[in-house]
Amino acid sequence: MNMPDSPVINSMRVVPVAGYDSMLLNIGGAHNCHFTRILVIIGDSAGNSGVGECPCHASTLSLLEKFTPQVVGSSLRQMNATVSRLFASDARQQTSEQTDRVHIPQMNPEKFYNAAAAIEAALLDLLGKHLELPVADLLASGRQRDRIPVLGYLFYIADRKLTTMNYQSGEQQRAPWFWLRHQPAMDHQAVVRLAEAAQEHYGFRDFKLKGGVHPGEYEVETVEALLARFPTARITVDPNASWSLDEAIGFGKQLAGRVPYLEDPCGAEQGFSGRETLAEFRRATGIPVATNMIANDWRQLQHALQLNAIDIPLADPHFWTLRNAHTVAQLCHEWGLTTGCHSNNHFDVSLAMVAHLGAAAPGDRITAFDTHWIWQDGQHLTHQPPQIRDGYLELPAGPGLGIELDMTRVEAAHALYQSLPDKNRNDALGMQFLIDNWQYNAKRPALVRP
Repeated sequence: MNMPDSPVINSMRVVPVAGYDSMLLNIGGAHNCHFTRILVIIGDSAGNSGVGECPCHASTLSLLEKFTPQVVGSSLRQMNATVSRLFASDARQQTSEQTDRVHIPQMNPEKFYNAAAAIEAALLDLLGKHLELPVADLLASGRQRDRIPVLGYLFYIADRKLTTMNYQSGEQQRAPWFWLRHQPAMDHQAVVRLAEAAQEHYGFRDFKLKGGVHPGEYEVETVEALLARFPTARITVDPNASWSLDEAIGFGKQLAGRVPYLEDPCGAEQGFSGRETLAEFRRATGIPVATNMIANDWRQLQHALQLNAIDIPLADPHFWTLRNAHTVAQLCHEWGLTTGCHSNNHFDVSLAMVAHLGAAAPGDRITAFDTHWIWQDGQHLTHQPPQIRDGYLELPAGPGLGIELDMTRVEAAHALYQSLPDKNRNDALGMQFLIDNWQYNAKRPALVRP
């Protein structure tokens, strides 16, 4: 059988980029006025280019630079082997310098997966263009749908004017959302107004409140205010495990029957793991549990499922890779779990990656995917970014990821990154303007201090 010649990878460019963010509060503090990401742009001998995006950290950049020689020169047809070599490097990190002269220092597993995910996405984008197929068709289940439900991700927003940081002031010439997302929203009414503006512009049917900011009682009141305003919406809260098990059970019983699930309501405490406490929470309340904290790799997922601790693993394409996250979706379908997807602040390349993951997820047990895009909307790095309409993220048309980089915008975002004095994420910086000597505490909401 004659096989067509396969393109060869002839370039791989690693481009750290930055954009602007609002002063969004979470258990880790306040989002910086800037957020950073990494684009991996891979070119082949057929003249095509593919792109992937992942979170940015100095160690991730270092890994990507070290992985470049393993990608350049490889055959696109053999992308499975190429990606497998990256994972083999992880497994043999202690002896890699002797075995293949690629020295990879002690790896943070999260940063390794971020790097591998960006490379894999770029290769899938290239392969899709070569075969004239969308990435969703290249994932094991194939394309199941052309749009996926996404939720309105709501935050409490601190007052940027209390800082000397370069937060944006908002746009008054567009829909109300683009102004409100930069204004303080610290109480129930302001969060409800945010939700109204987000629904008006994007059509959301689902909302999630990022908790871990106020005392749990106050955040439950915010959820109840949202439920009163949007009686047909599916609304939940993610306190990032800042509630104790006893608190979580109490709040859960208060919300039982009115929320579709709770995300990481409690975590490790008193010698018990987060998987154990979440299992106890589920038994005590009957509320389904979503997580992106205690089932973030195959070993963690195995233990979480053995303990019946979770119902919705939020496996996103940046912390699992696209194909691994799709495998999680397949397991959810076969085992009666619900497919979901975690998000952090991102550009539109990531939005396309999420769209293809959701489009290929099998079955009907899919909860609305997370996305921060509504907070970054307008800062696109592609010519035609994916769109959220009527509460759904639409799959881009065209082969591969269906997007084309706008290199003028990419270079501007790279220049902004280069100008930043602190390039790694640090949500404590903004909090210092609100609370003197503020420090992160995994078991204490951000504004709850002695």
